[in-house]
Amino acid sequence: MAGADPTGAVRPKVGRPPRISRQMIAEAANEIGLDGLTLRAVADHLDVTIAALYHHVSGKDDLMRVAAEYSAATVPIPQDTGQHWAVWLHEWAAYNHDIFLAQPALLAQYLEGAIPMETIAVNVDRILGGLVREGFTVLEANSAYEVVSACALGSALVAARERALLESGRSLREAHSAVLAGQPDHELPHLEALLAELPRARRRSFRDRVDTTLRGIASERGVEWAAVQAVLDEHRGRAGSRRRRA
Repeated sequence: MAGADPTGAVRPKVGRPPRISRQMIAEAANEIGLDGLTLRAVADHLDVTIAALYHHVSGKDDLMRVAAEYSAATVPIPQDTGQHWAVWLHEWAAYNHDIFLAQPALLAQYLEGAIPMETIAVNVDRILGGLVREGFTVLEANSAYEVVSACALGSALVAARERALLESGRSLREAHSAVLAGQPDHELPHLEALLAELPRARRRSFRDRVDTTLRGIASERGVEWAAVQAVLDEHRGRAGSRRRRA
């Protein structure tokens, strides 16, 4: 039989190595996740050698950059359809929140410049344009987006921390309680009071936090919050209907 070894051993296959691309590497990295991403993990996932990866990425930093770009692209970017300024800001807040909550390690990559500045600049220009159309000056628009995106990123970090704690088998409240148990009585009185109140308090959602931020922007602009909230509620109602139909 052709290719057989007279000793009976199976010879390794000879031929061209499996064809891969930068896109395939990005997809594999996204499936693995940015936390603990390594060239070895991607090579094993694609069933290729690390040397094969080096034809498409220059090293670990480039791999992280490719993965970060791909992760950011998996969440649809809000489209300017002439929507109210509060809806526009809410959509971008949700976009930022969802991206970083889906891949918490993406934030570190963002800070290290893994997301190209060209991409960021295009998005910022689009965001500012939608707000300027709604009567904001460019400085007001930038300030509004900064505070809303800060709210979104902060909320994503809190949610990611709580999710990590739950995966380790305890809640944030339980983690704080463990800290209190190791302290002298009333050493941390305000944290102790907070934990006592939490079971009776309504949990503030991401939507609540964004609305608080938008309420502040409306106040600065001299706009009645009730009118803005009505627009947001209508938008959310339509979005909910579309998700149910899907």
